[in-house]
Formats: sequence, structure tokens, C-alpha cells
Amino acid sequence: MYRSASMKPSGFQPRISVIVCTHNPRTDYLLRTLEALRQQSLPVSQWELLLIDNASDEPLARRFDLSWHPHARHVAEGELGLTPARLCGIAEARGDLLVFVDDDNILATDYLGRAATIRDAYPYVRVFGAGALQPEFEAEPEPDVRPWLGMLALRTVPRTMWTNNATDYSCLPYGAGLCVTRTIAALYSELVRQLGTSKILDRSGENLFCGGDDLFSWLSARKNTAFGIFPELRVTHLISAARVQREYFLRLVREHRFSHAVLRYLLDGTKPRPAKVFQRLRLIPHGLKNGWFSMQCKQASIAGQSDATQFIRNNHLKTLPRALSEKEISLTE
Repeated sequence: MYRSASMKPSGFQPRISVIVCTHNPRTDYLLRTLEALRQQSLPVSQWELLLIDNASDEPLARRFDLSWHPHARHVAEGELGLTPARLCGIAEARGDLLVFVDDDNILATDYLGRAATIRDAYPYVRVFGAGALQPEFEAEPEPDVRPWLGMLALRTVPRTMWTNNATDYSCLPYGAGLCVTRTIAALYSELVRQLGTSKILDRSGENLFCGGDDLFSWLSARKNTAFGIFPELRVTHLISAARVQREYFLRLVREHRFSHAVLRYLLDGTKPRPAKVFQRLRLIPHGLKNGWFSMQCKQASIAGQSDATQFIRNNHLKTLPRALSEKEISLTE
């Protein structure tokens, strides 16, 4: 692993650390992400900005000017993958609250200010995120794709939702604008280090693995603190034309089901069930009612679940509570 960073500002203790992890970003999207951060109502004296260059082909420090922010730094992480990039950001961050922003996220101008308020008002909620994630499409999705747009981490909730029940997935915050306290972020880093993996089934290069965000919430619940989502936290998700193509969705559905099935097993011991013959037979009437593409997505989901079953068996995976006990991982703050 190769990592480089500019010198940390001495004596500066930010309230919030904003961490943007990116690999070969689309220039116009990342510029808009940075401009939205530039427009934040929270004074720059209260937060720092870390742009994590995750093994991009061309160093981002040459292309993206952060001089508008007095506490911004370019940081290079040479190990490809979202998890290594996040670990790098956590190691470099100095704030009490860490806010992870993807390179296609447009935060509302009051996002950081509201996040700081939530942190003060809900001290027992250690992991939280946007309750309003709305899309901006480069190309309008076809009608048969629209029922599956929730796979792109879009949501709108009418009220605040939080819990300390690790299996209450309705309250899980997504990675776009994910807010994590320093203590939980430190536990996450230690857990990944001691388990001996830097992937946690998250995106790496061109694969579409996902769900690693859930580990932050799981750790918060394990510490008897909460995680949740807040409607006042608003993000616009820039969605390129390529991400609403049918071929992309079929890959996404399969790898999403695989990732989450493995994660569910790791986090709470729920084993993915092998696909039954009747499940496959049901695909035909489903397709007649909902269309060919919907049937293909259902088939991809079944395939992803089968992939997870085989992966768990072949790699002799254990649930995290059991692994934690055997490895004597200390989850103390």
C-alpha cells in the first residue's frame, strides 16, 4: 500500500472532516461535488476537506484545485478499493465527525451545518446519513428500468428514523453523505485490520460489490449506540447514462444480492438460502406480468444469492461476533 499526503495543519482541530474517496473520477461530476462543498453554510474554519485519490491513473492533485479551502488536502492511497480509501481518510482525519462523500454527490448547502446540529442533538446516534437522496439523471431511464432505481441508493423518508437494533435495515444510512463519529470510525479501522481484509465486499475498480457501509452501523449497534437517517440531510446523486442501462442493472442486481447476502451472514449469521426449483419456475409468470427485464433482474438476484452461498462455503466464513471472540478483537472506545 502506498500513501502520500500533504502535511497536516498544526494546531487545527476541525469539528468535521469531509472525506471524498475517488478513483478515476468523471471530471465534471467531481467538480460539482467540490463546488457544493465550497458553498456549504458551515464556515470553513469548522471543517477540513480530504480528497482521497484512490489509485487514479493521473494524480488528482494536478487536476483539482483545493486552494479555496484553507484546511483541504490531497491524499493519495495506492491500494485500490473503497475500503482502503476510507481507511486512509479515517487515518488522516482530525474531526470528531467524519462525513464520507462520493465523487458524484451534491450535498445541500446546509448539509454540514445540519450534520453538526444532529451530532449535538443526538449524541447516542453515532452513525447517520441522508434521509433525502434524489437523482439527477444524465439520461432518462427506460420505463422497465424505473422499478429498479432504488438499487442506486435513492430514498426519501418523511421523518427521522434511528435504532440500536443491528437488524433494523430500514434505518441503515447509505454511503452518500455518511456521517460517522471518530470513535466508531476507529473501531471500523481496527476491525478491518485485525480481520485481515481491506475489502469488506465494497467497490474495487470495476466490480459493483457494495454494502460495506453497513459495517459502521453494525459497530454502532454493537456498542449499544444508534444509527439512523434524517430527512433534513439532503443529497443529489448524479447518475450517468451508463448507470441506467439494462446491462449495468443486471450486474448491479447480482453483485448487490451477493454482497448483502454475505454481509448479512457476517453481521448476524443469516445464511443465504440456495435457490429452490420453484423460485426459478416463478420467473416465468413474473416475466409475463412484469416484463422480460424484470424477470432478468429476478434471475440475476437468484444468481447472486447462489454466488453468496458458494462463497461462504468455499471460504469457510464465520460470523463476525464469533470471529471477534476467536481473534480477541477489542472493541473499546
